[in-house]
This record gives sequence, structure tokens and C-alpha cells, in this order.
Amino acid sequence: MNELTAKRNAVAELMRISPLADELAGLFASAGHRLYLVGGSVRDALLGRLSADLDFTTDARPEQILKIVRGWADGVWEAGIAFGTVGVTKRGSTLEITTFRADVYDRVSRNPEVTFGDSIEGDLKRRDFTVNAMAIDLSTKQFVDPHDGMDALRRKVLDTPATPEESFADDPLRMLRAARFAAQLGFEPAPRVVSAMTEMAGEIQRITAERVQTELSKLMLGRYPRRGLELMVDTGLAEHILPEVPGMRLAIDEHHQHKDVYQHSLTVLDQAIALERRDDPDAEPDLVLRLAALLHDIGKPATRRFEDGGGVSFHHHEVVGAKMARKRLRALKYPKQVIEDVGQLVFLHLRFHGYGKGEWTDSAVRRYVTDAGDLLPRLHKLVRADCTTRNKRKAAALQRTYDELEERIARIQAEEDLARVRPDLDGNEIMKILGLPPGPMVGKAWKHLKELRLDRGPLDHDEAVAELRRWAEENGL
Repeated sequence: MNELTAKRNAVAELMRISPLADELAGLFASAGHRLYLVGGSVRDALLGRLSADLDFTTDARPEQILKIVRGWADGVWEAGIAFGTVGVTKRGSTLEITTFRADVYDRVSRNPEVTFGDSIEGDLKRRDFTVNAMAIDLSTKQFVDPHDGMDALRRKVLDTPATPEESFADDPLRMLRAARFAAQLGFEPAPRVVSAMTEMAGEIQRITAERVQTELSKLMLGRYPRRGLELMVDTGLAEHILPEVPGMRLAIDEHHQHKDVYQHSLTVLDQAIALERRDDPDAEPDLVLRLAALLHDIGKPATRRFEDGGGVSFHHHEVVGAKMARKRLRALKYPKQVIEDVGQLVFLHLRFHGYGKGEWTDSAVRRYVTDAGDLLPRLHKLVRADCTTRNKRKAAALQRTYDELEERIARIQAEEDLARVRPDLDGNEIMKILGLPPGPMVGKAWKHLKELRLDRGPLDHDEAVAELRRWAEENGL
């Protein structure tokens, strides 16, 4: 992308938002203040991808901002006012307006001593990367680019306005943001940025798990997450955030077809992403699927065994890996549902390999579907993505076999409504037939009938009653 294309993109994007921006700039000018579109909004305007969430900066202080926007905005919130930010909604857009900042960091925590500045140049110098350190004066439509952010954007390079060491000492989260921007935009960090990240990787431990998780999730949902992950691993940042991922470099894949399990896992991630839109072209990036693809083999280093004859085994690595995945995601403060879903996908990802050439009974197919539950579409994608063999004949055979399994699942689902597998008798019927009060024995009887349902398919009513009475007799009821 050349500079002329970037400026054309910016002009087109600014024209699109100009009524809103011009109105706001006019309000600030009338009050004697300047207003700038700034940071990521300018970067995205230059890339032709400006969203409805816009960032502005101004010389007006927070209380002055509030006076200016009240009566014009559809909504105003003050949650960030201690940091100089006033939030505004207007005609479907979300605007954040922040007073020029000239913060001083204590370099122990990442909490700055909030200090308001007096110039746009001073505000831009304290920003994370030069591609985010550009502004547009909305009164004059002039670019403000004191750190050559336009050139860095053209070259797709991430560099810092100050030295990387100063920038990362102020806020170590910026190291992870470098990896995130590599994943989202496909940019390459400048050599001095990589060097500083490598030397200072341990500083990320100053950042709370919640903030780390937010950046990591954005990285994983980016267009090129592999680039961000490789940067994290190569600089040592991953050792403090996802140590299990670089840990996979120690394990040679059992098929000896890949450099190591680490590279295999990155390939599975790439292939899972390619499958995300297989069934829905408009599907959003799937964080659970991507995390499961990345972490599906993290149990291999702990379960690696060298066998007689030179082979390598990883028995029960899916069980160990599921526990490890849940533990790591809990440490990163992921929501409970994400933790459970990723753990279950890791646990189930090997199940298909017992299918062989289709020897599974219908009972085994029912259990596969029931154990996966709502995760079945993701499990289909994960299992298919996990095929990374370079042997084209073997890869094609595996895909055909999984096609056959999906066809069997579809047939049995159509016949038996597997999504709602329940015993052929409900709890009330069980209590009535056996003369039981509510309690644990009713639950045990229900579970026994569900197991029969999975093994044998639907039972007619009389057969279900006979099986229930047989179970009751065996259990002394």
C-alpha cells in the first residue's frame, strides 16, 4: 500500500463519518478547543477499515468535554473520566473523547500517574506504536504524523514512538499488543521491538491476568493468529502467558511427519480457521475452536514415552491435555463456559481415531454425539483440522472416513433425534412403576435407562418397563 492509496482510503472513510465528526469538531471549536481523530481510528481509516467505534483526543479537560457533549450526544458515560476519557453514543456510533495525556509511569505496576498534556505532539509520543500515533485535525483535515506512522503503515512495520525499552517499561502490555497487531494486521515488528520484547518478556508478569486474557483473545481472533503466537514464542513472552505452547517444541510428533508438536499445533490452528466458515460463510471467528486447536496436544510432552524399536507414544495425552488446558485457561481468567468447552474438545479430539474403518456400532456413534453435545460441529472441525499428514493418500482416506462418520451421525440423528436423547421413561414414571419417593435411586434408575437408550436405541414402553424392573431386582428394590 503506497502513501497515496492510504490517503485516499482515509479521505473516503472520513467522508463517510464526516457529518458526525464535523458536528463534534464544530461543538469543540465553538467552545474554543481543538478535536482530533486519533490512534487506531486513523490507522484503520488509512487501511480503509474504519469501524463505528471512534477515538478522539482534545485539549479540553474532562469536565469541559462533558459540558460540550451533553445535549448533543444520545448517551454519555463517565466510567473512564478519571483517565480523561468521556464516552459518547451518537446515531449508532460509539465515540471516546480523551484529553491530551502526558502520563508518568512508576514502572512497577502499569498504572500511570494520570497527567493531562497541552499538545497533540506530546499525546502522540506516549502512544504504543507509530501506526497508532497519528492524528487528523478535524477542523483543518490536516494529518499530524510526527513519528512517520504513515511510512510504518505502508511498510507494515510495528515500531514505537519512543525507544521500545522505554515504551515497554512504561506498559509491558504493549509487548503483547505487538503480537496482537501482528495477528490482526499481519504487520512485522521492527528488529529493535523484537529485541526489547525478548529482553523484557518477564515484565509481562506485572500485568493482571484479565488484561492479558483480553489481548490474547484479540490475538486469537485475528486474521493471522499464527504470526502473533510465533512472535510470543520466539521472544519468550509465551513462557509467561501460555508456557504449554513453547513446551510442545520438546515433543516429536508420533508420525515423524512434522518438525515437532508445536509446529503441528500451529498447522492445526490454521486448518481449523479455514474450516470455520465451512457451514456458514458469514461465521465470526470462533475463540473456543481456535483455543482447542492450539491446545489440543499440550498433554503430549507430559505423556511422551519412547518405545522399544524407536517408536514414540503419547498414551492418554488427551486426558492430561484437557486438564492442562482447563488449568491454564482458569489462570488466564477465561469465562467458565470457554474453559469447559475447550477442555471437552481437547478431551474428545482423539475419539474418532478409534473409529477405524467404520467398525463402530450405532451405540458408539450415539455416545460420540452425546458426549460432544452442542460442541459436535466444533469437534467435527477440530478432528478434520488435526489431519496434517503429508501423505496425500492417507489424508484423503481419513477425510473420507470422517465423511462416513458424519453421514452415519446424520442418519441416526434423523431416525432417533439424538440431540434430545432421554431415557424411554421419565422420572415420574420410574417413581410410579417402582413405588419410589424422589431421591438418588430414581436418578440411578434414570441413568441406567439412558445407558440402555444409547446402547440399543429407542425402546418401546413395555420393553423399557421390563428393563427397569430387571434393574430394580438386581439392585434389591
